[in-house]
Amino acid sequence: MSSPKLLAKWDLDHYWHAFTQMAEYESLIIDSAQGVWLYDVHGNRYLDGISSMWCTLHGHRHPVIDEAIRNQISKVSHATSLGVATPPAIELARRLAELAPGDLNHIFFGSDGSSAVEAALKIAFQYWQQCEQPRPTKTRYVALDGAYHGDTLGSASVGGIGKYTAIFEPLLFEVHRLHAPDSRLLPEGSGAEYFLQQLESLLEQHHQEIAALVIEPRIQAAAGMVFQPLGYLRGVRELTRKYNVLMIADEIVTGCGRTGNMFACESEGVVPDLLCLGKNLTGGYLPLSAAIASSEIYKAFLGDQNSGRAFLHGHTFGGNPLSAAAALASLDVLASTEVQSRLRAQCDQLEEILNELSAMQNVAEVRQLGMVGAVDLAPADSHGQCFPPELRFGHQVCREALKREVWMRPLGNTLVIMPPLCITKDELEFLGRVVLESIEAATQSIGPAALQPK
Repeated sequence: MSSPKLLAKWDLDHYWHAFTQMAEYESLIIDSAQGVWLYDVHGNRYLDGISSMWCTLHGHRHPVIDEAIRNQISKVSHATSLGVATPPAIELARRLAELAPGDLNHIFFGSDGSSAVEAALKIAFQYWQQCEQPRPTKTRYVALDGAYHGDTLGSASVGGIGKYTAIFEPLLFEVHRLHAPDSRLLPEGSGAEYFLQQLESLLEQHHQEIAALVIEPRIQAAAGMVFQPLGYLRGVRELTRKYNVLMIADEIVTGCGRTGNMFACESEGVVPDLLCLGKNLTGGYLPLSAAIASSEIYKAFLGDQNSGRAFLHGHTFGGNPLSAAAALASLDVLASTEVQSRLRAQCDQLEEILNELSAMQNVAEVRQLGMVGAVDLAPADSHGQCFPPELRFGHQVCREALKREVWMRPLGNTLVIMPPLCITKDELEFLGRVVLESIEAATQSIGPAALQPK
């Protein structure tokens, strides 16, 4: 194997990293991992505080998933999904149909979250062109400010984070945009209906041209872990049904048990028309995603070869048998008594950690849903004001955490705490202590005067 020094040079010279300003990139090369721990090429270890960008659901090198991949690799590693199937992909499709709420029975596999959302958008569009009562004018979408649904052109079009999409605006299609249903922005004494009234006004006026609404259920993740008020998701489902608009639930972050339910939709008894999965589906092992459609939508695509009704869309590695085997094993682990029996205790411990952090001087708010935690950093007594952006305070906190053996990546000045579900009580306690110490250290290193709000 090449030396750490040579790897670092090649990393800087040739490896173009995602969402990274390469002019400022500092090489961190992970050589191995086990459980919640990452090990770099120098032998240093770091607790994986955000599950390697929210996807290593059960941690690294889980024996059940490792074994499933080894068994499958001895049979077949790849077969196309174009007119061909493999046992793992078939079994996974059946398992997801059993787990998904309502009549979400038909699974279209892709490679990643972006491809799942892209497929769902196209499915919704095509559905209205050829359903029993076609509505060819339904060609537009409703999406939320702060939404993130991926980086392909369709998924980016329904995204709502300007720094990711602004430069590509000429390439994107227009959508109807709603304010983010952020619980922190509710007027005193109001609830979900405050945001639902805005949605109903839009649908009442434009429903004839709207194919679908796209939403991240309960939490808008990349927006800074924006939590929606209780009842909002259910209200969205009721309004989309009332105005004959499809609902696409992007559960790429929230699906597969992260929020305490198998799917975040289930917490409000919601059955969308299309549900997208990615990230956690294989436990973070291999690329795989799914767009799950209702029977009503699926039947609109059936006909003979000359009907033109087929969904002419696909991905080379969609339904890959290695990925499917990993996903089946990950779902087995998630359903195990071992994981389910400790999940409640983990959620309670995370709540205690967040409560302790909430008392800190430069913490404005903490939020939690299941094993998803968020910590908003803001100046003490700021009354909604923020740190000067050039300070990159969230980034400074994460740099301090790295010195203390925890790897995290902030969303601006919001810290995400989302460790693998295999984390032990002692490891979770360590993670909480490091976050606290890192906020204190970053505050001291920058200096109180520099941290005055702007």
